[in-house]
Amino acid sequence: MKRTAITMLVAGAFFATSACGLSGGAGDVKEGERTGKVSGRITFRTLQLKPVFTSYVQGVIDAFEERYPDAKVTWEDVPGDGYNEKLVADAQAGALPDVVNLSTDSFQLLGDRGMLADVAGLDPEVAKEYVPGAWEQFKLPGKGDGVYAYPWYVTPEVLTYNEELFEKAGLDPAKPPTSVEQFFDYAERIAAGSGGQYSAFMADPKGRLPGDWQKMGVPILNEKQDAFTFDTDKAVEWADRMKDLYAKGAMPKESLLKSDDINQLYGSGKIVFGPGSPGFVKDIKQNAPQVYASTRVANAVTGKLGHIGIYAQSLGIRKDTRHMDAATEFAKWVTNGRNQVEFSRKATIYPSNAIGLADPYFTDKGDATDAETVARAVGAEQLKTAGLDANTPVQWTNQVGDAVVREMQKAINGEQDTRTAVRKAQEEANKLLARTVRQ
Repeated sequence: MKRTAITMLVAGAFFATSACGLSGGAGDVKEGERTGKVSGRITFRTLQLKPVFTSYVQGVIDAFEERYPDAKVTWEDVPGDGYNEKLVADAQAGALPDVVNLSTDSFQLLGDRGMLADVAGLDPEVAKEYVPGAWEQFKLPGKGDGVYAYPWYVTPEVLTYNEELFEKAGLDPAKPPTSVEQFFDYAERIAAGSGGQYSAFMADPKGRLPGDWQKMGVPILNEKQDAFTFDTDKAVEWADRMKDLYAKGAMPKESLLKSDDINQLYGSGKIVFGPGSPGFVKDIKQNAPQVYASTRVANAVTGKLGHIGIYAQSLGIRKDTRHMDAATEFAKWVTNGRNQVEFSRKATIYPSNAIGLADPYFTDKGDATDAETVARAVGAEQLKTAGLDANTPVQWTNQVGDAVVREMQKAINGEQDTRTAVRKAQEEANKLLARTVRQ
């Protein structure tokens, strides 16, 4: 799954925090105690939810305070720009919120340094309330069965494609690709059958890596997670295939070096496969109704591991909060099934909560002709059982991604042989990784 700008910003700043004094271990932070009484004033920080979701979030807070009259919640919403830096500054000053909205990367930033409470330890029974894949997202390497944030809203990857162009290329719309390798096979047939009138997908590797490699079983990092190891025959095979497809016209030539608007290309019928985001389907429905009528949705393309990409938000509990019971109950309240379903009705997101995903809103495909309705059901069904570890690792920073993409672009357009490009990409990635660790 392609990362959002916010996620990349947070990831990029992750390593810089090593030099910011946020280097203590879990033992440096005294753990808050449960008293059995839900009381006290707690702070709750969200990320860019105002003003669109002000009414919803405030309603959730009001209902919590009504149920627990001795507890009060002070809500603050902050912009995405500089979010990671603000977390670092607050942690250094001992001013982290009691309940804090974390992306995957900012979760790791605080979790690795022992700043978050183990919510599985606080309440062992709570795990069953969340889908396993989302719950597992918030474990930390080397920290056993501890889980350091409550899963909140998530967005899974799906496959979107133009049924009419599929048929024109001689493909069966009822049999979309299921693996990266098959996706490339279909793209080759589309290039052969389109006569140059349309393409299969975008050439820029930025939106495909490292997800394609992870799905193909390419090891991105070593076991210690401190060095990139993707220089493998399988990664070279990926680059060879991309180069061949590009030469055969499976991708728009101009899309290799510049970021074309894929929504515009897909919406004008110039490309077969759209982005793997349920939010994209809604956009096409609003802006390109004619193409929307031909849009179909299927399970995400996976690989031999069967994993799909997911973008997840969570709620972490400040480890040394003075009001552990209030913070814990509030985080569970925000992420319960009812509240997550209500949130999902207002935004193109999915619940991490098992009860929420069982709601008819996420199980009903209707007559299977409306792509947005189908996307909601397909995404929810995948979330229930899929392995969800195809996320971009935090070590894959903006700089690393750009360095790898530059080498892959040279390989795809034939400026450099593919094996050399993969080797150089790994060398540069490891230089950048070593540099950030030394900072």
